[in-house]
Amino acid sequence: MTDPFVVVGADAAGLSAASKFRREAPDREVVVFEKGRWISYAYCGMPYFIARYVDRMSDLLSLSPSEVDERGIDLRRGREVVAVDPDAKRVTVETADGDRVEQAYGDLLVATGARADSGPFDVRGLDGAFTLHDMDAAAAIDAYVADPDDYDSDRVDVSAVDRDRVERNAAMPAPETAAVVGGGYVGVEVAEALSERGVDVRVFHRSGHLLSPFGEAVGNRVETALEAEGVSVRTDAPVEALVGDERIEAIDVGGDRVPVDMAVVGVGIRPNTELLDGTGVDLGPGGAVRVDDHGRTSLPDVYAAGDCATARHAVTGEPDWMPLGLTANRAGRAIGATVAGDPAPVGDIAGTAAVKAFDTEGARVGILDPEAAEAAGFDPVSETVTAGSRSGYYPGAAETEVTLVADRDTGRLLGGSVVGTDRAAIRIDTLATAIEADMTVPEVERLDLAYAPPFSPVWDPILVAAKVLNGKIED
Repeated sequence: MTDPFVVVGADAAGLSAASKFRREAPDREVVVFEKGRWISYAYCGMPYFIARYVDRMSDLLSLSPSEVDERGIDLRRGREVVAVDPDAKRVTVETADGDRVEQAYGDLLVATGARADSGPFDVRGLDGAFTLHDMDAAAAIDAYVADPDDYDSDRVDVSAVDRDRVERNAAMPAPETAAVVGGGYVGVEVAEALSERGVDVRVFHRSGHLLSPFGEAVGNRVETALEAEGVSVRTDAPVEALVGDERIEAIDVGGDRVPVDMAVVGVGIRPNTELLDGTGVDLGPGGAVRVDDHGRTSLPDVYAAGDCATARHAVTGEPDWMPLGLTANRAGRAIGATVAGDPAPVGDIAGTAAVKAFDTEGARVGILDPEAAEAAGFDPVSETVTAGSRSGYYPGAAETEVTLVADRDTGRLLGGSVVGTDRAAIRIDTLATAIEADMTVPEVERLDLAYAPPFSPVWDPILVAAKVLNGKIED
């Protein structure tokens, strides 16, 4: 086959696929198009760069353009794929100057990721108002919250950064107050980051508790943790508008005007699928591209992976959209192998995720919402328990809350969450493994988990929760 493997998007899924393909098929060309200048960066690390837990922006980069070139990958930055012709097996590429060229492909991977959804809020052209879904935004926020006399431009040590944007924000007076609109992953992490930088932070969340997909137990503990560090949290508080002419002045919350010097909007993301408009490709939940077990779309020789694609849910067996880092890297690697001639499944997803708020860790997996479980055909039953993280006599033991959800008829584990201050988040991996294995709650209760006083009590909090829930199922 002479036509190359063409990849659209040079981040987690795209470069994982290109790298794996190059190793498996060294005699075949692979071309990667990236519309911007940034490649292979750690999106999840951006709040920690703003918090100054990470010293240099370059620390968030996995691969440099030169390292990609050394792998034999033809990387073309500043080239946006704007259309796909699946019949002719060609893509249309637009350069930064507006010129258009066509590129033939033998196989195509769409790994275009997602973009911040700012909802009804237009942050463009309003100084001090931001979304956080790319490195330029992280650099701009870091500059904006710094005192102009103290800003360290050496922290932004990557040539791809938008220097004009950074310098503009660095020259503005440092904010004293900030509103974080949305209490999901981004909202919680940004709230911590801005608080660490000395900003008076207020979080506004539309629903009744933070981190809605994590369940009430995690949301409430995280709210307590934020407020203990001076972050104000308001739930059931939908923000109506950002107020300001040139610079943010306030936010409108149910008709109340709350003065702020800064606003970060984190109300969700949206998959980037526009380049496939008009192709007839099948879309799935969230508007993401529907794919099969090997990442194939409904179009011939066209694959999709990462934040723009669905995956099969481990509990329901149905396509779902849960954009997370491991999902993107794993799917990209599998597709690279498949296109090279060694078919590999992209793997199921269970929505396994973790988040921290200062010293408090929360994690979740599977289906926690009773209505979602019922919609999937289950009869959900749940239990939340509180147990010690270590033997009670050993220093460092802390209360850990575990919530488990199961199907009453079969006893099958459907989901769970863990929250606490002592290695709580990592315990979710036990539940993720159990869900992937279709284990029942009695089987989880009988797991032979490690016991030693510095690490866990005899009955790990996961086992305690399973024991209590099993009793509830048997009643």
